[in-house]
Amino acid sequence: MSHRNARLTVFGRRLLVERVRSGRPVAHVAAEMGVSRPTAHKWMRRWRLEGEAGLLDRSSRPHTTPHRTAPDIEIQVCALRQTRKLGPARIGPILALPASTVHRILTRHGLHRLSWLDRPTGEPVRRYERSRPGELVHVDIKKLGNIPDGGGWRTVGRTAGDRNRQATTTARHSCKPVIGYSYIHSAVDDYSRLAYSEVLPDERKETATAFWQRAHTFFASHGITVERVLTDNGACYKSRHFTHALNAAGITHKRIRPYRPQTNGKVERFNRTLLDEWAYQRPYRSTTERTQALADFLHTYNHHRCHTALGGKPPISRVNNVPGQYI
Repeated sequence: MSHRNARLTVFGRRLLVERVRSGRPVAHVAAEMGVSRPTAHKWMRRWRLEGEAGLLDRSSRPHTTPHRTAPDIEIQVCALRQTRKLGPARIGPILALPASTVHRILTRHGLHRLSWLDRPTGEPVRRYERSRPGELVHVDIKKLGNIPDGGGWRTVGRTAGDRNRQATTTARHSCKPVIGYSYIHSAVDDYSRLAYSEVLPDERKETATAFWQRAHTFFASHGITVERVLTDNGACYKSRHFTHALNAAGITHKRIRPYRPQTNGKVERFNRTLLDEWAYQRPYRSTTERTQALADFLHTYNHHRCHTALGGKPPISRVNNVPGQYI
């Protein structure tokens, strides 16, 4: 790539070629453009051999590197990184290599960041993304503990929190929420990351199916035609009830490999965002208060929240090219 003080950009090289082809001496053209005669002859030679492609920038990387670390040593460096998760400062003394050399080897093989590796296997994470909205929608359920009326121990302390919990548990005959769990059902579009979530009381097949039908309506309201749905192997998703609902709408049902949640990673990452920016974002005095805050979070997530995988834009920006207001 041309640096900021370069005499000849791609446009300047084309201009040099045109002037020489018009019949003017190479030395005169070189002097006018502030470059040496060898440089001018170099670009003319490349143009004659390769045409327009010869005027483009090339990598300055050498064709051969005689002093590069031996391949078998690089294999050992990568093995220590993937099996023991060691860094350059630890691998260097083991193999009698400078830490800087180890870091260059890890960078060359894409292993220099532990966050890019699958922790159990040590293999580089292979990321994928569909090419259009609706081609694949990830669906999953997150189990979350309920909050006693008045607040849990994280909000009001151990003594008051336990008292609130006991009071709420004994009020089973009333309309107050009983201590237990809520289930956050979520659907995330693979391409746009547009998300839809609901807080529901269980994860039964009827509940999961009804949630998907409402999520399908939500995506349709944004002009997204869902083609495939990806889920884990939960009982509600393996049921015929859920599969028939998808088939009736002409949607293909895909399930991940058992014990491989990375495949469903986009909704898994969304679940983590739910916890950080909604469920645990501030203290809540009850489960009802937390549930009511979900709608505001989803609007912010879909229309305003910057997403690193989308170039700093919100998900709505990828749905029919609708602009979003970034925050």
